[in-house]
Amino acid sequence: MSLKEIARRAGVGLATVDRVLNERGGVAPATVRRVLQAARESGLKRILPEEHRRPWQIEVLMSCNDSFFFRQLAQDFTEAAMHPGYRRLTLHRTYVPEAQHERLAKRILAGSETRDALIVFAHSHPMIYDALAHCQARGVPVITLVTDLPDAARLCHVGINQKKAGRTAGQLMGKMLHQPGEVLIVSGRLDYTAHRERTEGFREILTDRFPHLQLREVVAAQEDRDLISRLLEKQLTRSGNLLGIYNTGMGNTEIGQALARHRRLNQCVWIAHELYSTTRTLMAQQSIALTLDQNTRQHAQLALQLLLNYLEQGEKPETYAAGQVEFVIYTSENSA
Repeated sequence: MSLKEIARRAGVGLATVDRVLNERGGVAPATVRRVLQAARESGLKRILPEEHRRPWQIEVLMSCNDSFFFRQLAQDFTEAAMHPGYRRLTLHRTYVPEAQHERLAKRILAGSETRDALIVFAHSHPMIYDALAHCQARGVPVITLVTDLPDAARLCHVGINQKKAGRTAGQLMGKMLHQPGEVLIVSGRLDYTAHRERTEGFREILTDRFPHLQLREVVAAQEDRDLISRLLEKQLTRSGNLLGIYNTGMGNTEIGQALARHRRLNQCVWIAHELYSTTRTLMAQQSIALTLDQNTRQHAQLALQLLLNYLEQGEKPETYAAGQVEFVIYTSENSA
């Protein structure tokens, strides 16, 4: 049986058949399976390579901002990949600035040519959706991470329920504030689904259940520490009856400094995200009331396991909940 016939049966070109049979890599797992199946069915008289002989090449594309969350997430991916249970994969990490969607789209397209699977942190943009559609066409599975792209061509999403996190923050804020007053939301990038859903969930709960609390406005700080300081300074200068602050992203150090300058530290209920040295210190000082942690380690472990299940067994997550990570609420009493 000729290689041309194997290519015809598998629906690929001769070059792809050559790459698969000679284990040169750069071919999507689904295509490898088709070529090897066609070769077996054709009775090709040669020893065929094993599908899983080489480690799976998995690339994680994530933000290069300096927030604790992404630094810890990168470390957890590295540690997870070193675990004995994941020795059959090689992990590659690539960092892309959040505002550079064209650059990220190019990295996704490049990964679709050289990797077996991708894990992607991205915001909603046509170029990103096109790049993910290209991955799907090549049979390269993609998992979206942290902030979902529900209409994109992806295997599944791994992350917390962001809207539920915002609603939880709103419920706890409302229960802690009994007098009428104002509440301020400090948000990260609103072009990311995660921040938008947290803000929406928080707003819904305060509006529906705690009408005595007025949302002043959303300070969209774009994950920029200097901008956070300037915008919060402007808000605090307006004085008024500010009773609470909900920060959906980074910048807790800057928020604490601004509150201290206006002698408002410990004078309002402050809810944040993630457990790290800054939030631990501020909770110990009774400045932050509580923080909602996304559990970075579970993100890394779950994303890698779901990809291996798909690559090796063809197992697709059946429900959205398959990739759901449970967030954890910390206060000064359980964060030490």
